[in-house]
Amino acid sequence: QVQLAESGGGSVQSGGSLTLSCAASEYTYDYWCMGWFRTSPGKEREGVAALASDGSIRYMDSVKGRFTISQDNAKNTFSLQMKSLKPEDTAMYYCAFRSWCRLGGGWSTYNFDWWGHGTQVTVSS
Repeated sequence: QVQLAESGGGSVQSGGSLTLSCAASEYTYDYWCMGWFRTSPGKEREGVAALASDGSIRYMDSVKGRFTISQDNAKNTFSLQMKSLKPEDTAMYYCAFRSWCRLGGGWSTYNFDWWGHGTQVTVSS
């Protein structure tokens, strides 16, 4: 089992920046995927960005060029750096982990094994 804990959410004005972090407990899978998802009222869950053990990375179209996903190996932490935030980025953001995974085009529909509790991001206009 992998335990995940998000942090770094908050309230910012449009155009601002935030960096979310996801601290993961120890894991020993040879290959895996880690994803950031978000939910907001009236909208389906969206896959924001994902990173896999082979170094592959995927982003949803609306955040390309604004968000950056990364991993800090030493600290077993994943980050989502968000810049040029827009009101439509307002959502609860979750990190998720899937074992024995390789990223494909449909990654946002994968059944991720473990999820964090989420961190709220609010962007005001």
